[in-house]
Amino acid sequence: MKSLRVAFAGTPDVAVPALEALADSNHDLVAVLTKPDAPVGRGRKLQSSAVAEAAHEHNVPVHMPERLNGFAETLQKWEVDVVAVVAYGLLVPQDLLSIPAFGWINAHFSRLPRWRGAAPAQHAIAHGDASTAVTTFRINSGLDTGPILLESSDVPIGEREDSGHLLQRLAPVGAELLVATVDALAAGEVDPREQPVEGATSAPRLTTSDARIDWTRPAIDVDRWIRACTPAPGPWTTFEEQRMRIGVPTEFSGESIGSPGTVRLVDKRVRVATGEGSVELDQVQPAGRKWMAADAWIRGLRTGELHVD
Repeated sequence: MKSLRVAFAGTPDVAVPALEALADSNHDLVAVLTKPDAPVGRGRKLQSSAVAEAAHEHNVPVHMPERLNGFAETLQKWEVDVVAVVAYGLLVPQDLLSIPAFGWINAHFSRLPRWRGAAPAQHAIAHGDASTAVTTFRINSGLDTGPILLESSDVPIGEREDSGHLLQRLAPVGAELLVATVDALAAGEVDPREQPVEGATSAPRLTTSDARIDWTRPAIDVDRWIRACTPAPGPWTTFEEQRMRIGVPTEFSGESIGSPGTVRLVDKRVRVATGEGSVELDQVQPAGRKWMAADAWIRGLRTGELHVD
């Protein structure tokens, strides 16, 4: 099989398995693109992306442009045949897409055209999808609208699964599919097909503001939304006008225990009322404190009826 010269573009830890799979493949991984070092933690110390750290371990040159405008000359110097992408996070300008012979190909964590956008796994959970998949496609000027190259088998979504765990399971599936796509391109065995017009849905990035829990929603929706926002951007509510983070509920039920946001200790279990039914809390993180068991939190308050907003 012909060996291709490949550049890889990715940033978070979910992209690392794909980088490592390409580094271990028969192809020549010549460069890695990732977002610049970013400040983290209370000290706001600069930290490299997970992809940058993995690339250094494989002795692959790392490039961290703040934007890709004006990057054409550098890309041409690499003389790569294809750029493979997983969760890169920067917009690829139109003039770069045609430089490699096989273009830019992306491993996307959904079965396109469902859940086009930055947060496909999160939206799949939030909307109660029973399964998802990984799709590789050639990037074009649209948002995840390019022609499909390969697709994985269905990946079931667990009933209590959060988006972090789902992405951990999808990452190796995507890595295998991405290498298979590069193999197929090298062998001339790819038959790109346009995405269906029907069935397209949008999966925009979830912000911290989006992650605030709306207790007026039915319990099943609240449960899905909390799992979708876990671990990032992190589901939260307010208690006594301070932000409190909420862990994935143990369960939800149709039992009504009060107006939305009412917190009660029921049979030694902490339940929060929703618009329809209630959810059972497992872990919470009050403002300025560490994560703790929900029942320890409520017992430590030594007060009457509680309410979260």
